[in-house]
Amino acid sequence: MRLVSLLAAVLTLAAQSTSPLAGIWSLNRAASQFPREIGFNVVTIPADDSGQPSGGGGRGRRNRGRAADTPFSARPESYEDAQRRRILTDEVRTPPARLMIVDSAGAVTITNELGQSRILHATGLQESLDVEGVALTATTTRDGTKLVVVYHVEPDRDVRYIYTPSGGTPGRLTVETQFLDHGAGDKVTRVYDAGESAADTVASAPPAASAPPSGAATPPGLPGAPARESFDERPGAEFKGLKDIGVLVEDLGPEAAACGLRRDAIESDLAQRLSAGGLNVKKNSDEDTYVYVNIITTSMPTGVCVSRYDAFLYTHTTAKLAYGARPVLVQVSLMHRGGLATSGPAAHAAAVTRGLDGYVDLFLSQIRDANK
Repeated sequence: MRLVSLLAAVLTLAAQSTSPLAGIWSLNRAASQFPREIGFNVVTIPADDSGQPSGGGGRGRRNRGRAADTPFSARPESYEDAQRRRILTDEVRTPPARLMIVDSAGAVTITNELGQSRILHATGLQESLDVEGVALTATTTRDGTKLVVVYHVEPDRDVRYIYTPSGGTPGRLTVETQFLDHGAGDKVTRVYDAGESAADTVASAPPAASAPPSGAATPPGLPGAPARESFDERPGAEFKGLKDIGVLVEDLGPEAAACGLRRDAIESDLAQRLSAGGLNVKKNSDEDTYVYVNIITTSMPTGVCVSRYDAFLYTHTTAKLAYGARPVLVQVSLMHRGGLATSGPAAHAAAVTRGLDGYVDLFLSQIRDANK
């Protein structure tokens, strides 16, 4: 209900805007870039084979082909910096499938398909935002019809978005995103196609109090209408009744193997952990509900291994999307956790496995609590 109300408000406001940015935009995956790896340089402290820091600093790129040594000295990353980096990196890696933009004289409101909104003011001044309980600062400016938003992660590290509308029928919105590490870094471009215009959507929506046409079903909320379908609003209800689960670990690259990581070993470890938690487990399966693990590894010139690892709890369901006429099968992310492991090759597999074990334990805790 909250998302429906928010969408109605966004549509109404967008209908009143003449900005080329305003409207409803759907991600065109075929015209967009989805690189396997994208993000900031990894700042690390070299470690010996025991996994303990050995003193000096280092900086490396995840299989980028650039020189690992840079003129910038490594700086320890604070917890707050890490949280900002994680949130902004995840947003780039998993872009919204739909954007609803309202552009007024004073503010630009960008809302995704989940109903999550961000209000930006194109003043060229830093402003504070609260995203997932983490404080972010951003600077927004205009360059003609373009909107430029720079999110500040830490000194000399920013994520810049450039929203560029284009004419034509249908219209398009190009979103260029770049990780700026001392002014340079990874860049990715996503393309959004204009959906049904906000004005058309609002104009075609029947008045709330109007009577249905003869022979048509009575809309919910009017006298004689069927009650809206109820749903379980209790915390953790999405895990209620979950007994069967699959485990799927993405194939690992040669650098992961050189750092001691083995796909089968990780999959077996997680399957055993889930089974011990009372679930029926099927390995190498992405059917129905499953834990999906993705690991990206690189080796530093010093021999230190660095891995970014993510664990997702996915399921499938049918849903009628706002822009579709019939229900479709969709993948739903119930939970996601990710981390970074840095250690010598001899200790690296254990470090990554410990992190993934912790995430699976968290998933199990949520499932157990929901089924008490």
